[in-house]
Amino acid sequence: MVKVQVFIDDNQRILGFKADGHAGAAPAGEDVVCAGVTAITFTAVNGLEHFLGAAAIDVYAPGLGVLKCILQDPLRGDPAGKAQVILETMYLGLQNLAKVYPEYLFVEQRRCVPC
Repeated sequence: MVKVQVFIDDNQRILGFKADGHAGAAPAGEDVVCAGVTAITFTAVNGLEHFLGAAAIDVYAPGLGVLKCILQDPLRGDPAGKAQVILETMYLGLQNLAKVYPEYLFVEQRRCVPC
């Protein structure tokens, strides 16, 4: 099962996320759940890097099956707004994927100040 933790602060702003595990829905290379989680989370990281710059995020990807991305503090103004749109869109996509494949994907919010 893939477990995704979405880290939020007291103001319900998303500070980042951690995706860990493998869905096991199909053999490697054919697993649509793993592919979906990978596409959604890496697209969020790519969007954050592109629109905010790599210095705005801390990305940890030690190998297959783990990806952690945390916003660097503090983000204010337009960059903070862009980051929230990207991360909320990622969260929405993961929630929808988890509704279709609840036995393979678990998504939760975790309070995290600071992560």
